[in-house]
Amino acid sequence: MSRPRVLKRRHLLYYLEVYDLESGSLLGHLVDVTTRGIKLISRNKIPINKNYSLKMILPKTALQEQEIHFAGKALWSDPDINPDFYDTGFEITNLSLEERKALHKLIERFGFND
Repeated sequence: MSRPRVLKRRHLLYYLEVYDLESGSLLGHLVDVTTRGIKLISRNKIPINKNYSLKMILPKTALQEQEIHFAGKALWSDPDINPDFYDTGFEITNLSLEERKALHKLIERFGFND
């Protein structure tokens, strides 16, 4: 049984790249975000129930910060509407105060509601 969503997810004007810090590999592109979780779209299915150290690359001219580092746990992964891709939901499990501020600034400046 899934939990009710506390924060409304925000879509961004950018599909930002998110990397697995341990392997250095691109996990996927950010589809939507809150300060508690993210959804990625990727070519490969991402293993769930696994903790990840993540790095999100920010738009070069958009913010002072170049990237955000945080820990996340992949909670679910399903085929996207496009059968060539997968959608994966992550809970953000560890985000420093500075990283949280940068993420909030990103959402405020580049987010839009559906």
